[in-house]
Amino acid sequence: QVQLVESGGGLAQPGGSLRLSCAASGFTFSSYAMIWARQAPGKGLEWVSGIYSDGSDTYYADSVKGRFTISRDNAKNTVYLQMNSLKPEDRALYYCTKGVAGVVGLPDYWGQGTQVTVSS
Repeated sequence: QVQLVESGGGLAQPGGSLRLSCAASGFTFSSYAMIWARQAPGKGLEWVSGIYSDGSDTYYADSVKGRFTISRDNAKNTVYLQMNSLKPEDRALYYCTKGVAGVVGLPDYWGQGTQVTVSS
């Protein structure tokens, strides 16, 4: 069965960095886009970043553009989200999700999430 396991969340100071990882299993990882989403307390879901199955194209929400970088290693079945210049408003539960095709679109599977807190 499809499994998505996020790691790398935690506490960071404003201006700091964190790197999220998502280890995938149970499907042909290299055939599907992967998308990171987040949900902050009391707010709706936000699509943060996505990457095509072959890594040839990426998507970023305006709120993270220039600060976050998505990447993937198809040999390791892992997708990453490098988060730099973190702001308090980046505090959220971050989910790794699997797309339904090779290009970025709505996902069909979700991980359990990893908590990111940005505070001094």
